[in-house]
Amino acid sequence: MTEDVWLPFRTDETGDLPERFHYRFWDGDREFPADPADCAFYVVPYMKSSEVAVRPMAAMTSVKVVQTLSAGYDHVEPGLPLLPDGVQLCNARGVHDASTAELVLTLILASLRGIPDFVRGQDREEWRSGFRPALADKSVLIVGYGSVGAAVEDRLAPFEVARVARIARGARESGRGPVHPLSRLSELLPDADIVVVVTPLTTETKGLVNAGFLARMKDGALLVNVARGGVVDTKALLAELEAGRITAALDVTDPEPLPEGHPLWHAPGVLITPHVGGPTSAFRPRATRLLSAQLNRFAQGEPMANVVLTTGLE
Repeated sequence: MTEDVWLPFRTDETGDLPERFHYRFWDGDREFPADPADCAFYVVPYMKSSEVAVRPMAAMTSVKVVQTLSAGYDHVEPGLPLLPDGVQLCNARGVHDASTAELVLTLILASLRGIPDFVRGQDREEWRSGFRPALADKSVLIVGYGSVGAAVEDRLAPFEVARVARIARGARESGRGPVHPLSRLSELLPDADIVVVVTPLTTETKGLVNAGFLARMKDGALLVNVARGGVVDTKALLAELEAGRITAALDVTDPEPLPEGHPLWHAPGVLITPHVGGPTSAFRPRATRLLSAQLNRFAQGEPMANVVLTTGLE
């Protein structure tokens, strides 16, 4: 029996795919393209809600691989207990590195150089000149140094920053220098002019950027969050912003989408973008290359890449 693969792209948009599968197009529509019980490889629709992502999973009794198109996978976690044991969950590590790293640099430069204020001045035909900080000579701390964090550092290199410090779950060496363990976060925070948060949302990182974290940041520092909104304690951040002690640039918020009337919209010193780190013209070619590679591995019985967990295992 031919196994079904559910894809959020049409097959003629997805590159070199093995012929042995029956491809079903599903991008989160109310109607399923076929019986979910026949799906062996499920590619989760991109930029859809957790409710949409999880909806077919309870009926996917034959599925072997669940592939997200995002680096984070918290949106599919509610569906994992519904799957059979032994299902591999794979993320899209590497797909969003370029786009997200570009946005990090955009947010940093726009915040430091006061671009939002200039845009407001242009709207009012006001010439708002003045002295602004530069990225050059700043100290940057990257919290969550994975592939996106490394891509951020690659793009910081030409800007003459004073230094980059790196933090991940565990200590290791990278091509650019040591990566410090999370246990050193409190020690490294006070030296950073810019703190870039690129961690996944896990039980360990939820609320990581809390009142204590923010209090350790130096006066005038910039917090950049391109991870998940839940990594930051919004109430604690608001207190620091309203005090004018730090500034922030946020591509993600908690809650998200940020509702009308929320105080974060108009907090002083904050720049907000609506979770646009990944969806750019760079996404499709990288996503389709990943899917082609993963499906060819699957067809040939080779180990999958980017496996973040297997259901039924501790």
